[in-house]
Amino acid sequence: MSQSHTAQISSVTTDPEIMSGAPVFTGTRVPIQTLFDYLMDGCSLPEFLDNFPTVSREAALVVLAYAAQRAANGKVAA
Repeated sequence: MSQSHTAQISSVTTDPEIMSGAPVFTGTRVPIQTLFDYLMDGCSLPEFLDNFPTVSREAALVVLAYAAQRAANGKVAA
């Protein structure tokens, strides 16, 4: 079994044996990208959390805050 790797924030984990290594919310199989896809489609955070009960509100907010910080610092790929 391969070792899990935790990303820069504890709410995100990458592991080649979980979702082919896509970043997921720690302790789940829910890709981080799914949160952004929901929001981009006009869904609210509560809607996302209702559909993915294994993701905590706190974990989602940490990911969003991290993404906002990266954007504010100009570290977002175009």
